[in-house]
Amino acid sequence: MSIKVGIIGCGSIAKLRHAPEYKANPYVDKIVFFDRNLERAEELAHMFGGSVANSVEELLTDPTIEIISDCSSNEFHHIFSAKALQSGKHVLCEKPISLTIEHATEVVEAQKKSGKKLMVDHNQRFTRAHQKAKEIIENEELGKVLTFRTTFGHAGPEHWGVNKTNSTWFFKKNRSALGVAGDLGIHKIDLVHYLLGDEIEQVSAFQGALDKVDEHGDPIKVSDNIVCSLKTKRGRIGTASFSWTYYGEEDNSTIIYCERGILKIYHRDEYQIEVITKEGERVNYQLESIQTNDNQTNSGVIDAFIECVRLDKNPLVSGDDALSSLKVILGILEAAETSRVVTI
Repeated sequence: MSIKVGIIGCGSIAKLRHAPEYKANPYVDKIVFFDRNLERAEELAHMFGGSVANSVEELLTDPTIEIISDCSSNEFHHIFSAKALQSGKHVLCEKPISLTIEHATEVVEAQKKSGKKLMVDHNQRFTRAHQKAKEIIENEELGKVLTFRTTFGHAGPEHWGVNKTNSTWFFKKNRSALGVAGDLGIHKIDLVHYLLGDEIEQVSAFQGALDKVDEHGDPIKVSDNIVCSLKTKRGRIGTASFSWTYYGEEDNSTIIYCERGILKIYHRDEYQIEVITKEGERVNYQLESIQTNDNQTNSGVIDAFIECVRLDKNPLVSGDDALSSLKVILGILEAAETSRVVTI
């Protein structure tokens, strides 16, 4: 079985994750690239041995293309992903699924009507450490989960984006809208939902544009730091921090505190999971190092999506999962703006 794929948007995420992982997948035989900037599409087509489409319509009306990766910027996800599903394509959409609940619901509805696969790239679910941690939690090896804390921060998207400058679309309110919350925070909200088999129900938060400036030297109009308190439907409470100003090193760690001990995930480079029991016993797991902006390893997302399409399996991250995480992120931003506790 050979699969032809179309990629919409040829920025860093397409160049460093989607295209190389499709290229490496044995079931993919052709990639067609589209970007509003034709040169970017041509560059990736050249790098990965693909071809170029002159419009999104050309991709969506090509009956030989089965899969679309929507790597456009945030404000376009609901348009391109919904259109692709309506055109009978399976869709892998970058996160967040959209910027509003209304638009995200349009994508989810399009998927249900089309019967095609929709997966949203909340890639933290795919790491071996997070999958092993979920198993430990589900088996109640340390008893029930009581509290948790999670963080995701790095030096900011201007160090990773396609143009490597402060003009990055991530800093533009009209394009990224959600700032660090939509870039990094949404990953950790999805991860908490996944690990705990639970959903966040109440939030409070503080936010600020503490350090980042745009290409004119003005403070950015979206947050570069958010710290929040979270309570789940099942009564677990925890904290989360999301940052674009961790300038020394990236932090992508999560700690789960249970009745009989602690689970530390990506807390130390040497061990991806550390289990510390109430009695002080330690069990360390060496699984694999997490993807960082400086360490691009195979995320497993593309391979998993191809397998869903080939074997008619349900994606690990559904449209409903993505919508549920988006609701929490929007609640966190509302809580920070209004200085209130918000119920999702």
